Amino acid sequence: MTSIGTQVVMAQNNPITPEAIYGKGKQSFTLATGSPGELGLLQALGEAFDQQEGARLIWIKAGSGASLNLLKSEQVDMIMVHAPDAVNKAVVEGWASNRTLIGSNEFYIVGPKSDPAHVSSSGSGVDAYTKIAKSEAKFISRGDKSGTHQKEMDLWKKAGITPTGNWYIVTNDFMTASLKRVNSENAYFMTDSSTWVAEKNIAPKLQILYRGDKFLVNTYDALAAPAGASANRELAVKFIQFVASSEGQSIIRNYGKSTYPEPLYNDAAYAKQYTY
Repeated sequence: MTSIGTQVVMAQNNPITPEAIYGKGKQSFTLATGSPGELGLLQALGEAFDQQEGARLIWIKAGSGASLNLLKSEQVDMIMVHAPDAVNKAVVEGWASNRTLIGSNEFYIVGPKSDPAHVSSSGSGVDAYTKIAKSEAKFISRGDKSGTHQKEMDLWKKAGITPTGNWYIVTNDFMTASLKRVNSENAYFMTDSSTWVAEKNIAPKLQILYRGDKFLVNTYDALAAPAGASANRELAVKFIQFVASSEGQSIIRNYGKSTYPEPLYNDAAYAKQYTY
């Protein structure tokens, strides 16, 4: 396993490629994140911000761990991540600033409808993971140091289990691709609720088997590079302020309502009760 320092050096030596650009303004800033970009929330926020500020949002697709590394190596102006412990560390160490709670979703444990590990009768996320490990039912892990992967590993640790063996399959991929793999393998998986609401049609063999553990509520923070650390950091700070404003929070709170049975995210006011 490579250290954070090694990862930062590797990041500096590997130029990043934008996944998408939102807005048409002359100014621009870079933002690294994963699922909010995949699910379209970033586009909605970026285009609204462009109308206000005349600025393009350049999305760099990366999970929470990789996004934090990109911010530390001063390759992006800001990030949106769901990794509270890593965020706390970044702020204390001084290479992340303007931490702002912006919203939340939650994690669901999904799996085959036959539920061979009897996860549906679980009393907690730890209980669910313990049952999966004892039965050695197939489990898919992203294994990519993303916020989802970090939360998964926190659950294994709380359960006192080191997952190993043929039943434990690592994808090193993003949420949507991993969910497709879970469906094909008829396995168990921890997905964020936003991805599930938006893309459960790609996983017809699966269903939600456990939800409701407060530990599985997933809070998102926005962070900027420190002053002077990146070229367009000040514009990124303006975007964070926009996301935290009544207009930005309304976009988050209502995103997905017109397309899906329920919105994909909760706002910061809701998320605040789950911060720790």
